[in-house]
Amino acid sequence: MKSPVIKLLAFWALSAGAFAQSTDPVLMTINNKPVLKSEFEYIYNKNNSNNSLDKKTLEEYVDLFINFKLKVEEAKSQGIDTTKSFISELAGYRSQLTKPYLTDSKVDEAMLHEAYDRSKEDIDVSHILIRIPQNASPADTLKAFNQINSIWKRVQKEDFAKVAKEVSQDQSAEQNSGHIGWISAFRTVYPFETMAYNTPVGTISRPVRSAFGYHIIKTHARRNSLGEVLVSHIMIFTTKGDEAQNKKAKATIDSIYQRVLAGDDFGTLAKSHSMDKGSSIKNGELPWFGTGRMVPEFETAAFALKKVGDVSQPIQSAYGWHIIKLMDRKGLAPFEEVKADLERKVKRDERANKGQRAFLAKSRIANNYMENTANIQEFHKLLAKRTLKDSTFIAEAAKLNKPLFNFVGKDYTQADFAKYLKKNNTTEKSIPSEIIDEKLEAFADNELLSYEDSQLENNYPEFRFLMQEYHDGILLFEVSNREVWEKASKDTRGLANYFNTHKSDYTWEKPHFKGHVILCKDKETLAAAKSIVKKSETDSIDKYLRTRLNDSIQYVKVEKGLYVQGENKVVDDQIFKTKEKYVPTKDYPFFFVSGKLLKNKPEDYTDVRGLVTADYQEFLEREWIKALRAKYPVNVDQNVLKTVKKN
Repeated sequence: MKSPVIKLLAFWALSAGAFAQSTDPVLMTINNKPVLKSEFEYIYNKNNSNNSLDKKTLEEYVDLFINFKLKVEEAKSQGIDTTKSFISELAGYRSQLTKPYLTDSKVDEAMLHEAYDRSKEDIDVSHILIRIPQNASPADTLKAFNQINSIWKRVQKEDFAKVAKEVSQDQSAEQNSGHIGWISAFRTVYPFETMAYNTPVGTISRPVRSAFGYHIIKTHARRNSLGEVLVSHIMIFTTKGDEAQNKKAKATIDSIYQRVLAGDDFGTLAKSHSMDKGSSIKNGELPWFGTGRMVPEFETAAFALKKVGDVSQPIQSAYGWHIIKLMDRKGLAPFEEVKADLERKVKRDERANKGQRAFLAKSRIANNYMENTANIQEFHKLLAKRTLKDSTFIAEAAKLNKPLFNFVGKDYTQADFAKYLKKNNTTEKSIPSEIIDEKLEAFADNELLSYEDSQLENNYPEFRFLMQEYHDGILLFEVSNREVWEKASKDTRGLANYFNTHKSDYTWEKPHFKGHVILCKDKETLAAAKSIVKKSETDSIDKYLRTRLNDSIQYVKVEKGLYVQGENKVVDDQIFKTKEKYVPTKDYPFFFVSGKLLKNKPEDYTDVRGLVTADYQEFLEREWIKALRAKYPVNVDQNVLKTVKKN
């Protein structure tokens, strides 16, 4: 994105509800094209709000708006709106702008609040897992379903931990008897999380399916969230089953702990002795974490520390021995502060598509979506004992052409669906009817979304006007760059002529020295440099000095510029004759200057190039506007203008 476009859009941006008017008369025509009152009215009031620093009268805004639209017309006449770069850039903006319109914002917001509310509470859970492999056959799925239901009946009477250790297909169950520990929002897959939060303390859930398989969850306890802690630690690794190593590691960690108690700096000890190299280089500091992020032993010890600076006794985890120091602690921040982070997490979560699913469900109803079941079943039969990639299936499907579904009066045929299947032929399902139904739903969703996208300008006036402003903004940037900004920076003849015509506008209060400051390594270099300067054109001095006097050793340093007193010590000494004399360095003890003193005005435009370029741009802008107003007719309906409402 180009920053001038962004600035422009901030100026001309439009918002919802501004155009809900029963009548919207034409306020003006520019190049015989109508501009509605609503567009101008909102822009005028938007930029003359109470927060605006540069409020303008209605008449001033009319002129600004006309100038803006004239430049857009000129951009179109130059064909900028047909270039590949313009079309691509506008499409990119549109893609970003459509997202909030193609989802159910209420559902999206509800997901955020649900996650935030769950973050307020931790839940201690155990589970039993029966895995279902990807691409599971119907028989495998049914087998897992029957197995989990059989287990569910057992845990109604038997000890949950005992049964978990015996039958759970979670690899950790043998060690933890199914006990996961404390979880919170986003710590597990969404279906598991939802079932856990909906299961009362002391009870066992019904089986729930996730991407991993079927779970039964037991909720042991609930507590208010402990928030997050920031800790540093010193760690000595151990290997499971190696008693000799464990004994040595325990002696090492105890020795380090005594040094901590004696007052040695914790960070220094962590950097020197901790085997966790990722944190030791940061004085042992770990990232902020909440419950469910660390192994239980470490988490329990960390959250048990009450005051910043408290240090735990050595504790053992599955990975080794730790000493933990509490650096900071924080509770759950207000919703608005964590909303952006919640949005990022939701986008990576299974709940990410719930808003769009709800939107599509409403779209089906609103657009009278209807399916032809009999024609869909032809695909079910055709896929029997075949795959989507089977050449026979592809060939036979291509011959079908009956209607499959219809919405807003348009039929989508079997042929359309066959083309979609040819490009989208991967699936995790194995039953032909389920495969076809899954793909048909995805195909219909794509078509519905495409249709809804195409109707955004009709359904949402604020979207239509915002897209128009992006469209015009990109054109304005490109045409202004061609006609003013780039032209002014590259037109050296024009800059020189403008400067010569307006010399009196660029006088100085202080004298300026224009020239070169030359530092030399020895007397021989000094003499040679002076000789070269004497014989050279001013513009060639830098080049000749460097190329003729410097080789692998830099015998001469050259600095070119425009200086007032106080900006360069050599110039102050040699030209402005200040009391403070220049003291050269030992490497370059010899020096002189070459140039001229300009007392109250620059010599040419290059002496004040920045100022002249800015003024020349303004000049080109004014001349351009005059030409555009002569080229394109503009008519303003004064009667309509009188009805523009001022907020």
